[in-house]
Amino acid sequence: MTDMPRVTVIVPCRNEARYIGPCLDSILATAYPLDRLEILVVDGQSTDGTRKIVSEYTEKHPCIRLMENPRRVVPTALNIGIQAASGEIVARMDAHVVYPPEYLPRLVLGLQEHGVDNIGGCMITLPADGTATAQAIAIALSHPFGVGNARFRIGARHAQLVDTVPFGCYPRDVFKRIGTFDEEMVRNQDDEFNNRIIRKGGRVMLLPDVVCYYYARGSFAKLGRMFYQYGAFKPLAARKSGRIATFRQLIPAAFVAALGASLIGGVFWPRAAFAGATIATVYAAGVLATAVSVARTHGFRCAVALAAVFPVLHASYGVGFLRGLRDAVFGRRGRWRDPAVLPLSR
Repeated sequence: MTDMPRVTVIVPCRNEARYIGPCLDSILATAYPLDRLEILVVDGQSTDGTRKIVSEYTEKHPCIRLMENPRRVVPTALNIGIQAASGEIVARMDAHVVYPPEYLPRLVLGLQEHGVDNIGGCMITLPADGTATAQAIAIALSHPFGVGNARFRIGARHAQLVDTVPFGCYPRDVFKRIGTFDEEMVRNQDDEFNNRIIRKGGRVMLLPDVVCYYYARGSFAKLGRMFYQYGAFKPLAARKSGRIATFRQLIPAAFVAALGASLIGGVFWPRAAFAGATIATVYAAGVLATAVSVARTHGFRCAVALAAVFPVLHASYGVGFLRGLRDAVFGRRGRWRDPAVLPLSR
């Protein structure tokens, strides 16, 4: 087995006591040889018992090491792990996720077969708990009406080059050629990094037959906060890369802007109010149609919750994007400069 490349797994985490144990168990259950694996858990000063749990794993498993992340944000954790990595291949594996045994071996094999700069699989979204709201959130994050054509979320039929993948797996030398993660990108750091890869002639590949299982947020407040943050950092990622990665990123912001403009303009111009009402009606019809289709398989309560999840998801992302666009255009970063403002985990 010594001919197999050594792999460094980096697990950024902060306050993940509920999920870090199952995550590490799934990584340790990998079909990849453990003697060719090191697992670096980079903790952002957790206060909920995460560190104690990880420390118990380090005592039992020499391949696991607990590292400190004083800035508490994901890109810093990744860079700390990259600097300490001994592997020829570096894989990011987030704490909110569990991984099948074949996950890591398939990604390593994919890197070797395709010679790309980053490779990843599809993400199957699971509910955080048994409530209708949590179930609806998981459905929305896997549905084209919720997330557009994000292939790693909705699935793909064949291996393909894409703009981004979740939890990337990289040959280590990519960091020498492309650089490490931008620590200003508290959110969407993987999007910015993948944009940099592509801009410099590299390739990012999605393997549809490689899956992991992601536990979504379980409440409207957590979902709204997360997608507001995702939206807020998209314009900064675009400014740094000089391009918008995909058209789908603009749709929620355009939707929110159009509704806002029609609401204000309708005070002075009735046609603006009519345009806004038309947009809202079409959107409501899409929400209702999707909810009805879900009711057939998941029940009435889940469908009602889903009808509320979509507006929270889209409005939060859209408002965040517009706020981020203002900051990117006028150079105003405000409180985003404080890394403690945002939670570390996805």
